[in-house]
Amino acid sequence: MTHKPENSLESYALAEQVGVDEIELDVRLSKDEELFLLHDATLDRTAGDDSARGLGPAAELTLAQLQAARLDSGRGVVTLAEMYAATRTFIQLEIKDPATVPHLASYFSTHPDDAGRTILTGFDPDALRHAAELMPTIGRCIIVTSIAVAERFEGGWRALLDHTRSTRFACGLEGLTPEIVDSVHELGLELHVWPMRTTDDMRRAVELGADGTTSDDPELARTWYEQVSAEQTARA
Repeated sequence: MTHKPENSLESYALAEQVGVDEIELDVRLSKDEELFLLHDATLDRTAGDDSARGLGPAAELTLAQLQAARLDSGRGVVTLAEMYAATRTFIQLEIKDPATVPHLASYFSTHPDDAGRTILTGFDPDALRHAAELMPTIGRCIIVTSIAVAERFEGGWRALLDHTRSTRFACGLEGLTPEIVDSVHELGLELHVWPMRTTDDMRRAVELGADGTTSDDPELARTWYEQVSAEQTARA
């Protein structure tokens, strides 16, 4: 599969061309309180030339500065509104900065169609709780690197899901068991797993009964899924 730069309009178009069910991306807030898409706290890793290097935290730059910097996509950052205008697929919108939450609430209040194809995700329980309070009709998904991390929350993983009012749980594969997956399903929630980097990862996800996963190469992940499904059929 041909890859495109992350958080670029080209990458979203390619994902839709492949036929993904959802597109995962990352939202941040500029100094002048504009919503834009970027994974890292700075532009350095995705810089296309020196105009995007050494600028410091993206949160301390105005949108004009962020758009003037040249990324590996050949342009500056993509705004949240640009992304929604350019896509039709359901969106997993990861909250990278808790400061975005009230601004997202304002945006979605005037863009109900965009809200209707969005689930808010993130690693910060309090940010998701705040999102639940301001945007109760938009689904939420807490992300953890492993079930052991979720268990460190006071009251364990169930309390974490309750605190964040999550409608979906995204958990690293490490330590997950079919019993935990069943327990999540009994709560009426979806369980998504990650990372998805090998056929063995896919095999484990299917064996666990996971509802979904996220991959940097969705076309390859689909090939793995077809392979694992064929293996299961052959054993049946």
